[in-house]
Parts: sequence; structure tokens; C-alpha cells
Amino acid sequence: MAGDDTWDVAVVGAGPAGAAAAIAARRARPTARVLLLDAAQFPRDKVCGDGIAVHALDVLAGLGVDTARLVAGTTPITRLRLRSPRGVEAARSLARPVHVVPRVQFDHLLVQEATAAGAVLQHRRVRSAEELVDGVLLDGAVRARIVIGADGAESALRRISGARPPRPGSVALALRGYAPVTERTPGEQLLTMTKSHWPAYAWVFPIGDGRANVGYGELLKGAPPSRAQLVQRLHELLPDVRPQSLRGHRLPLSTGRPDVGLGRILLAGDAASLINPLTGEGIFYAVLSGSLAGAAAAGALDPARAYRRALRAALGAHLRQTDGLAWLGRWPSLLDVGIAVARDSQSTFDAFVEVGLGAGRFDRGTVALIVRRLLSSAS
Repeated sequence: MAGDDTWDVAVVGAGPAGAAAAIAARRARPTARVLLLDAAQFPRDKVCGDGIAVHALDVLAGLGVDTARLVAGTTPITRLRLRSPRGVEAARSLARPVHVVPRVQFDHLLVQEATAAGAVLQHRRVRSAEELVDGVLLDGAVRARIVIGADGAESALRRISGARPPRPGSVALALRGYAPVTERTPGEQLLTMTKSHWPAYAWVFPIGDGRANVGYGELLKGAPPSRAQLVQRLHELLPDVRPQSLRGHRLPLSTGRPDVGLGRILLAGDAASLINPLTGEGIFYAVLSGSLAGAAAAGALDPARAYRRALRAALGAHLRQTDGLAWLGRWPSLLDVGIAVARDSQSTFDAFVEVGLGAGRFDRGTVALIVRRLLSSAS
């Protein structure tokens, strides 16, 4: 399959995971021929909460990306308010600010960073992939030695590669729109949870331009709710907020051992079900997994093995803990206790943020605080 018409790396999907993969591949081997494919023309919108944690920006900065350009025009958010299923609130300052950047802006600028790094962007919806002895043939026309599937929650590459589908009970459905910022939606991020249809929560994420990203999501159990039902549940939690342009999407939540593909097809981001099961955050996982996949694809003798090892080292312990916490989260009373502790302890609050937005884990001290509060509330 070798020849001038063969790409070293082909990345399917030019969202945050795919763009990060393309940049990382070029950084790992500057002479690598990297092709970036996407079904859409940029700029394009993407249904998402738009929250960009500093952890994601750290990964991109490490790849040489101008992160200040990515978040230009938005206002850093320095406070977060968590409201538990029974109304317990913890509102504190964030250790490091976060940004809310509409994906129509963020993804477009990140694609520009990828092409500036030397990746070639082409408009194509990939429908088939044939794994050959020395590479992969996409749509019977595009040849590459290694392919990275970063084509989102409904990934075609995931199905083609034979990776396991999301396990039952690990897919959420969310609805997102934009609304004017009001007195009841100040310059802080809000996550408000509900016992109804648990696990479920609504959010308000101010952008800094007079608008806020507003949405509602819940874990799917049985038949999916209708759009009208999701809208009603959003309004019940946020009665004074009237978002426009509401759109829905599925979120395949991560488990302790995500299937990231074998052979010459690697999976990253949503395509690998890398979405935090506690918060629905996916952009940090996307750019981290994409960067690791791109580096392995361009610089390792056995890319699949190198990628699995790198991802396990970066996220393995964290994913095992979030998997366990998601299971414990079936009892909303535990969230009430945990958020009560976070209300009274900045270190616990910070731990919640690190677990929900980054690759953090609860240490023994944090667990001990929550367990003592749980036991005292039960006595």
C-alpha cells in the first residue's frame, strides 16, 4: 500500500479530538502526511455545553496551540454553584477559571490550528473502512497507514473497527440552547440536579457576551423521553430561563475500561465513549485522547499498543473511580451529602471540580470527610 497517495495518518472527524490528534501527529513527526476529514464545512455548530475547562487548554497549550485565541471574546468564569437533588447548595470560587466558548467558534479556530500545523483538511463523510495488511482504505479511495476515528458519539469508525458499543445504562440524552443572561443567571456556572428522572441535571453556563449556554440532560433508562418532555424538565429546573435554538444529542458515557480500538484504527473522544459519566464533560477527554492517539499514530512502531498504554497511564485510575462514583450516584442522597461537604470545605469542592472536569480523583481524606458526614446524617 506504500506510495505517494498514502497518508501516514488519516483522522476522521475534525472536532476537538480530531484536531488535537492531527496537531499531535505533526508534532510527533513533522514530516508526517496527516489528513483531517470531516463531513461538515467549518465553521459549524455542535450541540454541547460549550464548557472549556482549563485542563483542556493545558493539553492544547502543550501542543503549541494559541489557547488565548481559542477563548477570545469570552469571559473567564471564576465561580461554580452546585445544587444537589434535594436542594443543598455549594457555591465557591474555582481554583482556576473556566471558559464557555460556543463550539461554532472553538472548533473552527482549533481546525485552523491543525491546518497551520501542516494537516490537510478535506470535506468528506466517511462511510466505510477496510483494514488492509499495511494500512486502511477509507471509502475505497483514501489510503492511510493509521486511521484515527474522532467522528463523535454516532461514530461510523467505532462500528467499523469492531469496538464494543456503549454498555446498557451508559448513554445520556441532553438538550441545549442559548438564553440571555438574567439576574438569576449571574456570572457563575450553575449545575442544578433533580431527583426526578435521576440521574439528571440542568445547567447555565454564561459565555460573557450577554448569553448563556443552557441545557438539561438525563441518563437513558428504557424508552427515551420525547423532546417535549425534555423541554418541560428543563423549564421545571430553570423556570425563569427560556433558551432558544434547542437541539438534542446523545452522550455515550465513559466506563472504567473504554474500548479504543485495535489494529490500525484508533478511537478518540466521543467515538471512544470518553465522556465523564458524572458531569457529561467531554472536551478535556477529547483533546487528551486525541493528542495521545495522534502522537502514537505518527511516532510509535505499534500505534495501537502505544495509545492504549498512554491512555491508561493518563486516565486509567480516574476512569475507574468515575465509573464507581457513577454507580454510587444511583442514590441521590449521596450527592446531597457530598455537596454538603463541598459547601463546607474548599478542598472537597476543588476535588469535585477536578473529578468532574479533569483527570482528578478523590483522595482518602476527601472520602473520609464524606463518609463521616454520611454516617452522622444517618444516625
